[in-house]
Formats: sequence, structure tokens, C-alpha cells
Amino acid sequence: MHMSRLAVLKQLAVEMASSKDAHRVPEPSLIMDNPAQVAAFREAGLQDGVMAPVYLFHCAQVCELVRPHETVLDLGCGPANQLAMIARLNPDTNFIGIDLSDEMLARGEETIHAQGLRNIYLRKGDITRLEGFADGSVAAVYSTMVLHHLENAAQLAATFGEANRVLRPGGGVYLVDFGHLKTQTVIRYFANQYADRQPHLFTTDYLNSLHAAFELADWKAAYDRHLRGRARLYSTFLVPYMIALKSRARRALPPALSGALSELRCRLPPHHQVDFTNLRNFFRLGGLRLPNFN
Repeated sequence: MHMSRLAVLKQLAVEMASSKDAHRVPEPSLIMDNPAQVAAFREAGLQDGVMAPVYLFHCAQVCELVRPHETVLDLGCGPANQLAMIARLNPDTNFIGIDLSDEMLARGEETIHAQGLRNIYLRKGDITRLEGFADGSVAAVYSTMVLHHLENAAQLAATFGEANRVLRPGGGVYLVDFGHLKTQTVIRYFANQYADRQPHLFTTDYLNSLHAAFELADWKAAYDRHLRGRARLYSTFLVPYMIALKSRARRALPPALSGALSELRCRLPPHHQVDFTNLRNFFRLGGLRLPNFN
């Protein structure tokens, strides 16, 4: 089973034609510290996990923004699956991952150790208050699929403000997460589309994440206040299932890095390659293009 384009288009049609009956509900637990939840999330982000095509898409976007010998900040690094992928492909760049969950950080340390990565440092921290980071102290800031864990729009704006504060002039920023869908029917569809090949606990967490996603209007307000001029705001075509904020590319992908990304895509199973292509196309139609590595 995969997310066929026709099936997605049918759900987008339902979303566009229906009245709003789904309002934002914050995550039941704003900090994911439950070991079983963390394990399910970590499993979903492995090479053959359901999040693999999404991680590859975001990895390629971030790789355009980082350069060797710079310091890059990952906001809400979780078990470090995404962070490890980016750091492995950019071994001469220094990465700092912060997260509020002790359990996530412990699993992140395991991920780093297992892959022998020496360019990552993890620390406990709140992405709405980047204490210990001076103004203009990092070259790039990114966050992938984390912002829905924030309690309210004020915290979303605070996170954008902190990203702007610690980012040096000319630095790169990439923030991406789910956007809030307006209908319960479509939320349930996306949450359960891979229920046959993911832990039940992850399906439940996915459903909670979609309910907790911020409205596009919340993104626009935080963007206008803190990051307009540094980046552009994008959403997937027709319906903001995902929303991203990205600055201009800071480099062309080196041939070796482009080749490594192409190899990672080729190693995805066929159904994940379909998912990757769908995500690329729906974002491209919304204005956000993927670096050319295939």
C-alpha cells in the first residue's frame, strides 16, 4: 500500500469541498518521554520506516543551506534520525541538536554512537527559549516535523523569534511541519494510510500530530513578525498538508553529496519512492523546489 497520487487528490477534493469540523487540539503530552512512544517514533524514521521518504526530502532541503566548518542548529532533534542523516552527509559541518525529552536525547545518543558520528552534539533545551545561544551564533537553523508539539501560537512565534535571533546575517533557515487540515475525515485518512505497516502507537501519535498542527494563518503571523526577509513561506499544493519556511540556497550541492542523496533515494522501496515523488510534486506545485540530485 502506498500514497497513490489519485488517492491523495481524492482526499484533497474532500478537504476543499467540506466545511471545517476539525479544530486544533494540542498534543496530549507536549514532551514525548514515554519509552514506547519514542521507540515507535524512532522505528518510523529508520531507513525502511514510514518516515524515510519524508526525511530524505527534508535532508536534501537542509543540505542546500549548510556549509563545511559552520555550526548548524537542529530544533527538536528527537532520536536524531533526521539529524544523523544530514550530519553523515555533511561530515565537515558541526551540528547541535536540542530537545526537551530526556528519553529522546538518550535514543539520539545511541543513534550517533551506532553510526560513529563525531560532528553532532546533543543538549537539553527549549526551542522557544534558546538559552546559551548568543545572538548571531549559528550559520543555519532547521526543524523538521516538531513544531506541532508546541502548546500554542505564541510559542510558535517565540520559536521563530529565537531562530531569527541566533541566526547570523546571511544564514540559512528551514522550518517544516504538518499544516492543520480542516476536516476530521481527511485527518483520519492520512493518519491511517500506513496503519498496516507501522506500530499502532505510531498511528495514534500521527493522528494526534495532525490534530495538533498549526493553521497556515498561525505560520504566516509568526513568519511576518520574525522571519520575513530571511526566508519564504510555502505550503503543499491546494491544501496545506505540510508547511515549510526556507531561505535561499547557500550553495549548490557538491557532486559527491548529490550522488549520495541519489543513492539514498534509489535504496527506498518502491512504495516509498512513490511517496517521495508525491511529496516533491505537491511542494513543487506550491513553489518549493527540491535540489536536483536525480
